[in-house]
Amino acid sequence: MKKNKVFSISFLIGSLFFLACAVEDSVSDWPEFLGGPGRNQYSKLTQINRENVSQLSKAWEYHTGDSGQIQCNPIIIDGVLYGMTATTRPFAIDAASGKEIWRLPTEDHDQFSTSRGLSYWGNGKDNRIYYTKGEWLYALHAKDGTLVESFGENGKVSLKSGLGKQADQKMVISNAPGTIYKDLIIMPLRVSEGTDAAMGHIQAFNVITGALEWVFHTIPKPGEFGFDTWPEEAHKNTRVGGANNWAGMALDTQRGIIYIPTGSAAYDFYGKDRPGQNLFANTLLALDAATGNRIWHYQIVHHDILDRDLPSAPNLLTIHVAGKQVDVVTQTTKHGYVFVFDRETGEPVFPIDEKPVPQSDIPGEQSWPTQPVPKLPAPFARQTLAPHDISPYAENKEELKQTLASLRNEGPFTPLSLGGSIVFPGLDGGAEWGGAAADPEGVLYVNSSEMAWILGLGPSQTEESLADLSEGARVYQTQCAACHMEDRSGNPLSGYPALDKLEGNLSRMAAQTIIQNGKGMMPAFTQLSSSQRASLLDYLYKTEEVVAKKEPGMDGNSPIAPEPAYKINRFSKFLDSNGLPAISPPWGTLSAIDLNTGMYKWKIAFGEYPELVEKGIPTTGAESYGGPIVTQSGLLFIAGTKDKKLRAYDKETGKLLWEGMLPAAGFATPSTYIANGRQYVVIACGGNKLGAPSGDSYVAFALPQD
Repeated sequence: MKKNKVFSISFLIGSLFFLACAVEDSVSDWPEFLGGPGRNQYSKLTQINRENVSQLSKAWEYHTGDSGQIQCNPIIIDGVLYGMTATTRPFAIDAASGKEIWRLPTEDHDQFSTSRGLSYWGNGKDNRIYYTKGEWLYALHAKDGTLVESFGENGKVSLKSGLGKQADQKMVISNAPGTIYKDLIIMPLRVSEGTDAAMGHIQAFNVITGALEWVFHTIPKPGEFGFDTWPEEAHKNTRVGGANNWAGMALDTQRGIIYIPTGSAAYDFYGKDRPGQNLFANTLLALDAATGNRIWHYQIVHHDILDRDLPSAPNLLTIHVAGKQVDVVTQTTKHGYVFVFDRETGEPVFPIDEKPVPQSDIPGEQSWPTQPVPKLPAPFARQTLAPHDISPYAENKEELKQTLASLRNEGPFTPLSLGGSIVFPGLDGGAEWGGAAADPEGVLYVNSSEMAWILGLGPSQTEESLADLSEGARVYQTQCAACHMEDRSGNPLSGYPALDKLEGNLSRMAAQTIIQNGKGMMPAFTQLSSSQRASLLDYLYKTEEVVAKKEPGMDGNSPIAPEPAYKINRFSKFLDSNGLPAISPPWGTLSAIDLNTGMYKWKIAFGEYPELVEKGIPTTGAESYGGPIVTQSGLLFIAGTKDKKLRAYDKETGKLLWEGMLPAAGFATPSTYIANGRQYVVIACGGNKLGAPSGDSYVAFALPQD
């Protein structure tokens, strides 16, 4: 009897150990973009914890061979890591060693775009990877990277399929991976933000065949809900477009609801051609994932004229409010707010006020009188700037105060003006595309940039004012000057290079490819005919005098899209004479927000400028791209800053526990997983943003092996 009892206890212990191992195996992967369908950037792994995280060291580094921005959050399934290179080439490597399994060949790439990830679907032996390049959604066999020939037309389908004929000559790509629900893949889109923008409709494709299954019209057609919030002709896509989801989506798999944040309508800074509330731009949509039918929606910015597109995938989590458990969807914003809604009904969990906002003084603009502002949580980014907020480290404080005083500056909804306006929080957040992390305790972790921008509007140049210019100069002034300046001097500190000395620095062929395909955040100028592109290049490369002038559109391509009456004529970061933020620190923050109460657990300055640290200046914070991940063991990992560091914080206190140097800045969201019994944290290191040098690698960190 005693032996049987011992056997029973041993059997029970063994069973529990086996069960624990099985549970560990089930959570050892990072199987989807941002960790899972809820986009919570959360892992149950505990091998790396508070006590041993200081021992982390580089386990392997994989060089992709493509140097440049890598924004990809890789997925890991059954010991294989799938990622994207800087030129949108998918690859597969052994997740334990970094050894390459397959990679698409060099000729199959797009050096002028970026990718934040890919999607995985499996059914028995049929396991597929989905990724985008240009206007195409591709399906590959996960085992070897070969095309699934039966998908669409020879392995690809066009992202323009459900957008209408107007999209044929317009830019349509996707930077974020699709969301898979059963046998559907629901796709984000990136389109132009000018009057040449395509429609940003939401499309679902069959993952097996590539057939278009459903389309939700984000700019409604006659008879559809929201049609009356636009001009009657808006749905024809002649001068109005956009309202696209570019940041990604979250999926409630049990309820079959997909949550989709949308961006601005185009033209994004002047709305005379689109008076009205403009549903479903700047909106969190809850759709039936199987049919695309609308369940509920909440518009977070009405008639957006500040490019306040929703910048990240939502988070799905469960919180406890007034003693009740509530399944919620949360959305962070560029202007520093967190909106929290009941997942099923769309009812706000915390009150939201419609507050009066400053009105536009630009002729023809009909700005919306109010905007929604949550009472809780408090904003995670500062909302106002005053003279006393000028940086104490600036050497030209008085000049900066005078600049600030000369600009319209009335809070986060200050409209653009003829004399210039402060846009703060800035165009790149507040929150950005890296997403927020959320743990099962109901705490949201979000990094925020604190960079003010100066923007102004001015009348578009008339045909009369352009009449004496050459064809190339006309194209430049109407299409390029707003960012690269009328004299081609550029604004490198704001990310817009000079174009006055291209000869010897960039080949004409490379420049032509950039104009045709876009690069980074520069859109493709598909609206230009080949003769217009040639004339523009003649102008940029100063060869116009020896080239015969050609009439625009003579080759049958589309003419330049009609210009709005007013366009951007000032577009720069608010910087001091040394190129540092002109406002007082922190210039970047990391916050932990308890959504059960709407209150902050902690908030710290995040990121640093090494040159200031050397001078003894305390941590100032810095702009960041990419987001955090959080683990059950109490750790929060995040890179995202120019200083080339991956950091680990205590999620309870915000205390820095470890930091590791990267070969290049990691402007991406990390992933964590277990392979061969060892936990890894991996980050894409592409740099090439905020003036950071380029890199080409993925780096994984792990604890020392016994």
